[in-house]
Amino acid sequence: MADRRDRLVRRMKACGYSQERLAHALPVDRTTVGRWVRGEAAPQGFLWPKLARLLKVNPAELERLLEPDEPPAPATRSEGGDFDDVIRRDFLQLVTTAGALASTPVPAAAGATEYASMGPHLWQVYSLASSKQSVYPLVRDQAIALSHALRASHGEGHKRLCADVGDLFQLAGEIMFDGNRYTDAAHCYTLAASAAREAGNPDLWACALTRHAFIGLYGDQRYEETAPLVELARHVARRGDTQLSTRHWVSAVQAEIFAAIGDLDSCKRALDEAEEVHSLAGPVHNGGWLRFDGSRLAEERGTCFTKLQRPDLAEDALGAALRQLPPASRRRGAILADLALIGVQRRDVDQLMSYANEALNVARQRGSGWVGRKLLVLREELEPLKSDRRVRELSEQISALKVSG
Repeated sequence: MADRRDRLVRRMKACGYSQERLAHALPVDRTTVGRWVRGEAAPQGFLWPKLARLLKVNPAELERLLEPDEPPAPATRSEGGDFDDVIRRDFLQLVTTAGALASTPVPAAAGATEYASMGPHLWQVYSLASSKQSVYPLVRDQAIALSHALRASHGEGHKRLCADVGDLFQLAGEIMFDGNRYTDAAHCYTLAASAAREAGNPDLWACALTRHAFIGLYGDQRYEETAPLVELARHVARRGDTQLSTRHWVSAVQAEIFAAIGDLDSCKRALDEAEEVHSLAGPVHNGGWLRFDGSRLAEERGTCFTKLQRPDLAEDALGAALRQLPPASRRRGAILADLALIGVQRRDVDQLMSYANEALNVARQRGSGWVGRKLLVLREELEPLKSDRRVRELSEQISALKVSG
């Protein structure tokens, strides 16, 4: 790992950082930075945006600073370990390879248009799949084909292929995120954002940044650190197509950040900006990496007001959203978990149990990491009600729930 050590240390020194100073600025333990330098570990996903800023590099350049000098060969099922581990190793290697290719202008391959046409199809397969992890083999095969196209490309096709990378790796990030593999998801979203910027597509870029913010919002719950990432997405989205819903989606996600940090007024303003999507005419999204049309704003309002502990504002919105959904959908499971949380806030055990048991059934049927995470958040709030035997049993059932990752 001498080459990697030299690359990273030289960059740190050029920016005025020792291991100790960089650790303090992030902040992480000094031994953590030492492991990065030695190639024994990679930074957690939520650290990548700040680390890139400190080292004054873009995401693709940071990827190259941290990549192994000799990436391991792709794992296969026959090597042992479960399929999730295979997914993780394969995608990390593909991210490293495609990231270096996408950030370097290279020649356009004949037939490159076939890659763009696959994007909408894969997003549709993903949206219909009961298990999101089952879509991984299709996405992985497409990523390999796209890597080959990048190697052979030349001229004007470069930007088009970069846009395809930005599209595909947003979908890859969705799969990883649904499986609670936050570091892998962060790698995918980082590559998607870098490729979208290289392609000169602000809407694609803003969507990749927004999805990256999901890790801090729904995964690691690092709200203060995630807020600047969403603000950057908002800034980028302003340069995009005014007929698309990109900036409205960013506002909806930003509203959740404001709710998580307790800023009711800013949350309401952001939700109102998101509602302006209904004033757009014509097709407002592409059904792939951009799918926001405002149809979920009722549940998003409910989620925000639940985070703000305003059940009076949350319950009507969540109830209206719930009535529009089929019984076993992931979205229904997430809404049920929020309604159960309102039961906790009201100290209403009957409401808590009714909605929580329904949400558990959805989580078990769908194997959804998203609904599972919602229930884990609920479990953390149950302590004040644990004198009730039913609540104790509910806590145990959530603990026993198999959540991917």
